[in-house]
Amino acid sequence: MTIKYTPDHEWLKVDGDTAVVGITHHAQDALGDVVFVDLPEVGKTFAAKDIAGVVESVKAAADVYMPVTGEVTEVNEALRADPSLANSDPLGAGWFFKVKLSNPSELDALMDETSYTSFSANA
Repeated sequence: MTIKYTPDHEWLKVDGDTAVVGITHHAQDALGDVVFVDLPEVGKTFAAKDIAGVVESVKAAADVYMPVTGEVTEVNEALRADPSLANSDPLGAGWFFKVKLSNPSELDALMDETSYTSFSANA
């Protein structure tokens, strides 16, 4: 399983032609306590960088961008019921949605963990 990161602070755990998407520790730290998430509709197709959802905290609201082109195959209903999972376990139980990749080569443009750690330290 490969993990990639976007400049907009989303992560993707890639397994074959499917990826699980969520927000990073950096993003949830910047947002503060998450109180609401708007998740995309299952079956909807997005282009890379389209707005796929929204995350709202006590301090701010932020768009969640689709990291790659693909179709949403599942959303995290547990996150919808308990948005604080985005804070307590952003890289695990706080995932947002799963996407079937339309163009896996788009992953090449994303950062690996080392690059993202350096990027986010300067963000």
